[in-house]
Amino acid sequence: MDLSHIEHIGIAVKNMDESIKFYEEILGLKCYAVEEVKDQKVKTAFFQIGQTKIELLESTDPEGPIGKFIEKRGEGIHHIAFAVKGLKSSLEELKSKGIKLIDEKPRKGAKGLNIVFIHPKATYGVLTELCEKPL
Repeated sequence: MDLSHIEHIGIAVKNMDESIKFYEEILGLKCYAVEEVKDQKVKTAFFQIGQTKIELLESTDPEGPIGKFIEKRGEGIHHIAFAVKGLKSSLEELKSKGIKLIDEKPRKGAKGLNIVFIHPKATYGVLTELCEKPL
């Protein structure tokens, strides 16, 4: 697997506007994109810090994955995402090693990235995302 860097850290929030204010007014970061990913029932906001991004995640549906996460665990870190070269081959490598996956094939995520999630049971409790810019 060819990981290059931490692409982003996903943080589940109840209120996107309040959360953006904290990151901008208190931490001094600038929100550079807000996007809704309808099939994942989530609204996202992005901040850049060095090579890594912070992705705020607000549920657009209480039955969506972020809504359920917040109901069960509250606000906080939802996942860590690694940039990878060769997402499909990385996915095949994980499958061949018997790693439990959430996604059996890549799908579209925020910012146009192709993504897959590794189940937290395989990663010692951390929901892990692999993502790659489309060619």
